[in-house]
Amino acid sequence: MQWRRSRASDNVEDRRGGGFSASKGIGLGTIAIALVAMLLGVDPGVVLNIAGQMQPPAPVESAPPPANDEAAQFVAHVLGDTEDTWRTLFSQTGKQYADAKLVLFSGSTPTACGTGQSAMGPFYCPGDRKVYIDLAFFNELKTRFGAPGDFAQAYVIGHEVAHHVQNLLGISERVQRARQQSSEAEANRLSVRLELQADCLAGVWAHHADRSRQILESGDVEEALSAASAIGDDRLQRQAQGHVVPDSFTHGSSQQRVTWFKRGLQSGNPKACDTFSAAAL
Repeated sequence: MQWRRSRASDNVEDRRGGGFSASKGIGLGTIAIALVAMLLGVDPGVVLNIAGQMQPPAPVESAPPPANDEAAQFVAHVLGDTEDTWRTLFSQTGKQYADAKLVLFSGSTPTACGTGQSAMGPFYCPGDRKVYIDLAFFNELKTRFGAPGDFAQAYVIGHEVAHHVQNLLGISERVQRARQQSSEAEANRLSVRLELQADCLAGVWAHHADRSRQILESGDVEEALSAASAIGDDRLQRQAQGHVVPDSFTHGSSQQRVTWFKRGLQSGNPKACDTFSAAAL
């Protein structure tokens, strides 16, 4: 991936080494519940959102990432590329794109959605409009999930930024309201459609980024598809518990995630990402 062709974003907060303790946030008990929920197929963000409503995030020190930190600079350049892409796409429909912040952290960090934990993987918090990433996840993506490569990492960032896009468009709020009024199984199905739409929107970003800045190299698309497949609910559940429970899916199967990312990548059209109107996923 020719990531240095993209502009580096100034919206990166580096909290690594800030010394935040989980005890200053919502507590280890809530974190443990969220992690268990994740293993059972329940979206841990639901647990943290509830806890986050009860206690505001604690102050935390942050700074721009060091210029000599290549991993952090990679994240900043990919974020900058998403900003340029979504600003253009929003303006084409008469809307204004508001940038998200991206927070680099290690271990745990306070968020408006509760305490973020590295074990949860990268996530987006709509309460503060920030993406949270522990860069150790990228090594895990390679070693545990078998999805190496810089564009696999860029796909992850693109997916989380897509959640920010959904938040700006009011989609996330509508889905959250519908989930609160639904059965557990139906709430999970709504979550799957939200996540698959984010995969598709990540593909839309990649389409326009490559067309404008020629960032893709041979093998990059395969890296992203491998990452999308590696973190499908069916594959994760089979690894964790030896069997698959489709009603508990919150992100979609490996095949679904690949399909929707490819749809966005090939079309470059956000309208092609309407998973909520799709009869089949």
